[in-house]
Amino acid sequence: MSYQVLARKWRPRNFSTLVGQEHVVRALTHALSEKRLHHAYLFTGTRGVGKTTIARILAKSLNCESGITATPCGTCSACQEIDSGRFVDLLEVDAATNTKVDEMRQLLENAVYAPTRGRFKVYVIDEVHMLSNSAFNAMLKTLEEPPEHVKFILATTDPQKIPVTVLSRCLQFNLKQMPVGAITTHLAQILQAEGIPFEAGALALVARSAAGSMRDALSLLDQAIAHGAGKVEEGQVRSMLGTVDLDYLFAILEALPEGDASALLRVASDLSVRSLSFGAALQELGALLTRIQIAQCVPGAVDDEDPEREALLKFAAALSPEFVQLAYQIVNVGRSELSSAPDEYAGFVMTLLRLHTFRPASVADVVAAATPRARVQPSGRAVAETPVPAVRRPEPPPTPAEPVKAPPRRAAPVAGEASDWHEIVAGLQLSGLARTLAQHCELRQLNEADCLLRLSPAHGHLQMKPAPDKLQQALSEYFGRPLLVRFELAQNEVDTPAETAGRERRERQDRAIASIEEDSFVRDVIETFDASLVETSIKPIA
Repeated sequence: MSYQVLARKWRPRNFSTLVGQEHVVRALTHALSEKRLHHAYLFTGTRGVGKTTIARILAKSLNCESGITATPCGTCSACQEIDSGRFVDLLEVDAATNTKVDEMRQLLENAVYAPTRGRFKVYVIDEVHMLSNSAFNAMLKTLEEPPEHVKFILATTDPQKIPVTVLSRCLQFNLKQMPVGAITTHLAQILQAEGIPFEAGALALVARSAAGSMRDALSLLDQAIAHGAGKVEEGQVRSMLGTVDLDYLFAILEALPEGDASALLRVASDLSVRSLSFGAALQELGALLTRIQIAQCVPGAVDDEDPEREALLKFAAALSPEFVQLAYQIVNVGRSELSSAPDEYAGFVMTLLRLHTFRPASVADVVAAATPRARVQPSGRAVAETPVPAVRRPEPPPTPAEPVKAPPRRAAPVAGEASDWHEIVAGLQLSGLARTLAQHCELRQLNEADCLLRLSPAHGHLQMKPAPDKLQQALSEYFGRPLLVRFELAQNEVDTPAETAGRERRERQDRAIASIEEDSFVRDVIETFDASLVETSIKPIA
């Protein structure tokens, strides 16, 4: 006996074995049980999600010899003939090859005749959106008022191309793409029934590669069984699909916090030796970073049965949420730039090194890096220059002769005592968003147990977690005792440290511009070449 592929052998024969379309099954089951039958159904969805399968099960439910039922027996002659594709009153039409109006008219002419064997004559028209406008018009009347013994079941992957006049005459059901978990569970049940050994990680790879299509998943599973000589192992499936082993991705994420650039180059070299796709590697790294960010923001969303759960939680604790967001963007940009790189290996290496080097120290650094600078050409035109990203360079370690000293603790002032918020902010051990938050605050009240800060509504977004918590911890360490930090949103009455620093920068800039304008050489150049001074290109030295 010839081999039957898994997609055909394990095609669901009834609603109870159908996977992933519970909302459709519930509606059809209730309709069949209560005998509330419509004359036309439209199933929409991407490939391999069960449109034709549901159409055949519905045809069995309508023609089962035990009566109209949501649970066809599967043993009567009508059910068996429908399963084998030999039922004379089930007409399956491929609209992609029968698009003309004459073919549709010929098909509908037979609709007036009573069924030969079954209770209903069922027309299943697949890819119905491929019909011509004339063919749609030819079927409108019959579709609206068909004979009582006729049922239409339409299926399509592109409902947008179906005329509204046809849509309005059908009950429409949108079939969802299969979730990875449902595909994995179904594949495991099939392999257990087939007696084929498998690894859970291999099935997860197949499920993700199927992109929501159960038929694609079963086809890939057939290929994996053949590739693994009767076994479905993760390593073999990765080799077959050309996917990157998670160990390589884990090695990248482990090297980033340690600043180990050589480890990153080793990963790139190993992938090159194995001839794995660098684009696929960056794609899977982006997906892994997404899962890590979810674990950071919603830890409960990580499935207890996820084989990578422990690794996800480990990286979620080791990497900051801000860096994960930045790394995700770098990886996606690097993947899009592979085609324009000198070669894919160079593009992949540069993406890894960008992850290694691009570490913004604060929000202000990111803004400064994104602000275009200009330079003056002899013609006097200003030309924008691409800024160099702000990079956090590692600070040199202190020499043994000058050990690092812990900052002295300050006694918390008594209630009502005046304090210089500018001096306090300068002494806080803060960076990033927390430091930016402190610099935009105004000190309103500082007591023994709490601190009230005023923040302008324009900068209210700076209260995003975990910046307030880091600021509260830094203030507690600064004064040597616990302090509760509270915020109020209102317009500042005095200059904040950020405003003071901005004013001082503007004053230095004005002095620098005045100094350049007074320079005799600059004046000569302007007069001789009719040039103009681009003030934004002038940067004060100190």
